[in-house]
Amino acid sequence: MPNNANRNHRNQRNNPYTFDELAARLHRTAAGVAWRWRTELLTLTLITAALWRLAHLITYPWAGTVVGLVLLVVSALPWTRRRFWCVLARHRIQKLCWEARLHTRSGRLPLVLWARPTKVGERLFVLCRAGICAEDFDAHIGELRAACFARDARVTRHTRWSQLVTIDIIRRDTLAAGHTITSPLRAHRAGHVPVPRSQPGRAQPVADGQPQL
Repeated sequence: MPNNANRNHRNQRNNPYTFDELAARLHRTAAGVAWRWRTELLTLTLITAALWRLAHLITYPWAGTVVGLVLLVVSALPWTRRRFWCVLARHRIQKLCWEARLHTRSGRLPLVLWARPTKVGERLFVLCRAGICAEDFDAHIGELRAACFARDARVTRHTRWSQLVTIDIIRRDTLAAGHTITSPLRAHRAGHVPVPRSQPGRAQPVADGQPQL
């Protein structure tokens, strides 16, 4: 028993990657949770501060009404909806990396550096840890689009820095026609009766009063 304890202690002491284990433990702490939910916590802090400030100027019911109306107007803006999908895509990709085991042996997930909206969806820039590459994400395209509730997903590796990966979430097809333009010839063709073409060696019917050739 003492020998096993000494051996484990020696292995932990000789481990050159203790920083990765500390980072993985920090990822599971309250600080790591706060970092992953930083956008939501910042939004909640701003709403609480605005409500507290308005409560000193007006009553609490009116302060709640004003804040609620402002939130309703802001949520109706297109920019707010696009940013919401960016935050959602970031959380879903992090969840996918954990469920699909796209992480290091110590449990460190790929780092989502930035997410921004595009005309067709969202674009996320991901930093791969040692042991993860762009081909790993490319092999999970189906899981990516399903996790992000998207139409399709594309993975692009940086031409110079292979640890940087760009993930494009496709939600809309901008080239698709919004409505179909009907041709005016369709109505004309609907009332037109096609005339059968003559076949060689077969006599055609001749109307009364016309000479037969």
